[in-house]
Amino acid sequence: MIANRFISPLDQLIVGFDKALRVVGGVAASSRPNPAAHAVDSELDEREARHSAGLMRVNHVGEVCAQALYDSQARHAMSPQMRQQFEEAGREEEDHLAWTAQRLSELGSQPSVFNPLWYAGAYAMGTVAAKLGDANSLGFVVETERQVEAHLNSHLDLLPVQDAKSRAIVEQMRVDEIAHGAAAQALGAAEMPVPVKLAMKAFAKVMTTTAYYV
Repeated sequence: MIANRFISPLDQLIVGFDKALRVVGGVAASSRPNPAAHAVDSELDEREARHSAGLMRVNHVGEVCAQALYDSQARHAMSPQMRQQFEEAGREEEDHLAWTAQRLSELGSQPSVFNPLWYAGAYAMGTVAAKLGDANSLGFVVETERQVEAHLNSHLDLLPVQDAKSRAIVEQMRVDEIAHGAAAQALGAAEMPVPVKLAMKAFAKVMTTTAYYV
């Protein structure tokens, strides 16, 4: 049997930096089939394609932030159980990252140019939440997923009806986000204070408004 190799702080820093570069660079691989694979690819006019691309760019930015959040929360988790929970959720979120990136490419568009900024901000927020203890870190996840679910529901209303591929991706993302929030709640999440919830909404508003265009 091969003993587990000790991972030094420097090794952890290098691994984390490598992951950050891959995420902001749009390099992601999904472990599950893309839910859009069997959706009918209907014709979109230029305005509809641009609108769908803007919404999917917003969703892609959300997944960039999710990678940063779950990575920072796993890294600073107080217990192995919490670390495993965050790592597993992060792997599912990487599917979303890959799916939204692929859809952006199909729509002739590209990810947000501000992805490094969004990643850094989300990583900082996740670190602060984790340092406040596992219950607060889980509470941060619950509130994040609650806001993301509402955001995805609005996208299902805003996406062109005939854009079945984008809609299939968003619907599966919505199902996964609900599950992540429920799992965090079951593990003993603390309720986030109202000021924190409002601050999270404000950050999300700036991010989504900007990412729709660039």
